Amino acid sequence: MYRKKFTLHSLMYLFLSCLPFFSQANPYPSTKPFPPFKIIGNLYYVGNNDLASYLIVTPQGNILINSSFEKDVPAIKASIEKLGFKFSDTKILLISHAHSDHDAGSALVKNETHAQYMVMDKDVPVVESGGKTDFQYGDDPDNLYQPTHVDKILHDNDEVTLGNVTLVAHLTAGHTKGCTTWTMKVNDHNQTYDVVILGSPNVNPGYKLVNNTVYPEMAIDFAHAFQVLKSLPCDIFLGAHAGYFNMEQKYNQKQPHQNPFIDPEGYKNYVALKEQAFQTELQKQQQDNS
Repeated sequence: MYRKKFTLHSLMYLFLSCLPFFSQANPYPSTKPFPPFKIIGNLYYVGNNDLASYLIVTPQGNILINSSFEKDVPAIKASIEKLGFKFSDTKILLISHAHSDHDAGSALVKNETHAQYMVMDKDVPVVESGGKTDFQYGDDPDNLYQPTHVDKILHDNDEVTLGNVTLVAHLTAGHTKGCTTWTMKVNDHNQTYDVVILGSPNVNPGYKLVNNTVYPEMAIDFAHAFQVLKSLPCDIFLGAHAGYFNMEQKYNQKQPHQNPFIDPEGYKNYVALKEQAFQTELQKQQQDNS
């Protein structure tokens, strides 16, 4: 996510969802290291206290979701190794969406692991230009990064399979043109759970939902994204930022026979909250432009 200035409405978002907003003087979030841990089954958290990265372990190698900033890659590597896995066993690299806080480290990850980089079609130009073709932030040098070649272009509902794991890429555009929500199933203690890793439902400050000449379908895409999100079965609620799903609180509550990451109601409530925030912002912009 990127935040250039605060508005009254964005401050309301902050209060409602406890998500960081970036000021002009500080365009990046203030992050702290966080201990890696097993979420459930073969799914692990290897990000920091804000930028979420996930490791999915299979007998044929591992899948990493989100490379974060380039400076964060050594910490992601260390987290993977602390869990007892090899960074070099990363065979596939995926992202939630093409913003630098989720994909700027991808070139370094590819260089160190030779992982296959797979990205949703409409985010590919942004990734391969190092952010220069981003509709909102392409002219901001603070948000640019090393261009990274995409090995496989994904489309809505494509499956990514490695070993005994299959993830489904759901296009939930709006936040970026190729914003991707990932779903998969995990098995734990003879039970199967539906996992949702939410891309981003956020209308960033400065986003034009009305009369947007560079992304005219933004509002339509957001509306469609919420319909998709509401249709997904969810037991394990995760996302591109830890704050989406109260990661730290759930981590502290985790017990051997109690897993707070199993939170279907939390997912429904969060999606409903963000859909209402989108509708409120859309109505405001429509009134301002009438």
